[in-house]
Amino acid sequence: MELRVHGVSGVGADRVLDRPDVEQVAGDRRGGFHRPRPGSSGPGGLTVEAYRWNDLPSGTAARTLSLVFLLPFMLGNLAVWMRPAGSGAGVKALCRLLALNLTLLYALTAAGVALDLVAWKCLGSSRCLAGRDWLAPLGGWSPGLRLAVLALVPVAAVALVWLPSARPPHSHGAFPAPAGGAGGDRLIAVSNWNTLPLVRRLRAIHVAAAFTALDIVLLAARAAAGLSALTVALLALAGTLLVACMALLCVPAVLERAPPGRGVDQATPAVGATAGGLTVATLGVVALDPVRWPTTAGLPGYAEIVGAMFLAQMTTLVALGALVLWRRGRDDRRPALLRGLGAVVVAALAVGLAGSLSAELVYRAAFVLNRGTVAMRPGQLAAPPTTYRWAILAFFLTAIVLVLVGGVIVLLGRAGRRRTAAAIVARDFPAPPPDAAAQLRHVEKAVVRASFTEQLAPVGVAYACLTLVGLVASVLGLMEVEPGPFAERNLGVPREAVVLVLTAGGWVIVGLVVALVVGGLFAYRTSTFRRYVGVLWDLGTFWPRAAHPFAPPSYAERAVPELARRICQLADRHDGVLLTGHSHGSVILAATVLQLPPQVLRRVALLTYGSPLTRLYSRLFPAYLGEDVLHELGDRVGWRWLNLWRDTDPIGGWIFCARRPGDPPGCAGPAG
Repeated sequence: MELRVHGVSGVGADRVLDRPDVEQVAGDRRGGFHRPRPGSSGPGGLTVEAYRWNDLPSGTAARTLSLVFLLPFMLGNLAVWMRPAGSGAGVKALCRLLALNLTLLYALTAAGVALDLVAWKCLGSSRCLAGRDWLAPLGGWSPGLRLAVLALVPVAAVALVWLPSARPPHSHGAFPAPAGGAGGDRLIAVSNWNTLPLVRRLRAIHVAAAFTALDIVLLAARAAAGLSALTVALLALAGTLLVACMALLCVPAVLERAPPGRGVDQATPAVGATAGGLTVATLGVVALDPVRWPTTAGLPGYAEIVGAMFLAQMTTLVALGALVLWRRGRDDRRPALLRGLGAVVVAALAVGLAGSLSAELVYRAAFVLNRGTVAMRPGQLAAPPTTYRWAILAFFLTAIVLVLVGGVIVLLGRAGRRRTAAAIVARDFPAPPPDAAAQLRHVEKAVVRASFTEQLAPVGVAYACLTLVGLVASVLGLMEVEPGPFAERNLGVPREAVVLVLTAGGWVIVGLVVALVVGGLFAYRTSTFRRYVGVLWDLGTFWPRAAHPFAPPSYAERAVPELARRICQLADRHDGVLLTGHSHGSVILAATVLQLPPQVLRRVALLTYGSPLTRLYSRLFPAYLGEDVLHELGDRVGWRWLNLWRDTDPIGGWIFCARRPGDPPGCAGPAG
């Protein structure tokens, strides 16, 4: 019996089985097992079956679009899985604090549009209300009442990401993961860990923190009109709640391993209920307290709160990088890809993307309120806080510098890659015929292109450093330092040039959003898009939600237990089962083999090809798929494991050592 598991190519079951007529024998429309129809058998009477899982991480266009806009949350969740082996609870806690910061930034962005731009600036200006009948009725209300009513917009924004995460996914819940502990730093944790209690706890903490951030924005504005005992008490309660949310995230053992229904499961709903009550009380105080509100250019306190959020991002990212480097220095094993900084790089990517998208959303809203004029200049009718200007400027300059750095790295390594490719081709084809010159050049170019994957590591580290510099620049917004005057005074760059760069940066972000939307829509409908875009979703949604509850659910929580159960059934019916995994399918099979009981493992063999287990996964996820886990995988199947690889593959590669047919073992033991 041969059971085939495809990669991220998105091909149909007929392509996987190489049979024109197939039928589904188990599973459902999202994922299932297919066989050739009766009368069509493989060579020598071999029974062939395919597990088709590629519809699990995809779905409707609406869900695909939601994946696009949840990308920062997905990356923030991915960072916790990329931590170095043995990094301890500190790295995990910092990753979760950074994920919480992404939620707070999301809530503050919605508050910036609804409260700062619309309720405070536009509704307080007759010039902005002119010709806008849909806003004019609110212009006659008091500032407090306007703020309280329009605060429902950020509340709805939080509910927009809260409700889908709270709904049990039907297809993923069909085959729930076995209950158990986190499994430690092992790949077995991906599918042998019931994440529902953890996700429920994280969701309660994030929702409570988001509502608390909204309360702090409203109470800070109310405090500018004059402090009262009630305002001080509510502010103190809001600060205490926010600290409590962060403290809960700093105890990973309690969050992950506490028995359901006790302890933390009683604390997190209490925090959420308190935050809800605080929000109701805050809205009542802001709307009904007869106080004379100050006349200011922006919502009092909002710019400072946003600046503090970017400062917290910078501090957390620096602490994460320092801790990862310290742990890496204590690890005597070989350095991983990205030099052990995978978690930092992906966290920086999440932070940079979230900051740029938030800043652009606020500026697009200001662009509309300013009736199509450039909203990048300070002092305009609906100009956002200075921190957002620095965020857009930092994103644009980071993108430019990153392209230049990537180009330099590619050019500097080009000669070395060509020499290596020429040596590989000369070894594989020692005596080519004269008419094969063109084909040899074609193969050599393919090897050069495939070797570019290794060049991504320094580019990723460069991006993390540039993102950190951008966060430092964004913090200048706390001091109300404008980018234009700062550049003109310190760098001699005309402020008009800075405005031009800010405008260009805004349109670059718009282009990025459009590209993500188009890529998300076509990723699961066109094979070309699937190959280059869909792979990102498949890899990102493979890992369960362990840091951010609003990230897309993991399809591995269904695929691995479902596949393990099917293998057990097949092992009872056949003399042996050959598990064949291509590309990412080999990763799914690796997680599955770790679930199989010993009596089934004795009747299982493993064939992988185009496998990224070592080239990407063991280096990017050293805590969960390091060399020790791969050796354990070989031991479990009795080293009945053959891996096929080729130098022209940009993703897959060798597992333990680069051994060609006829070569002596390249590493000791059965792995060689």
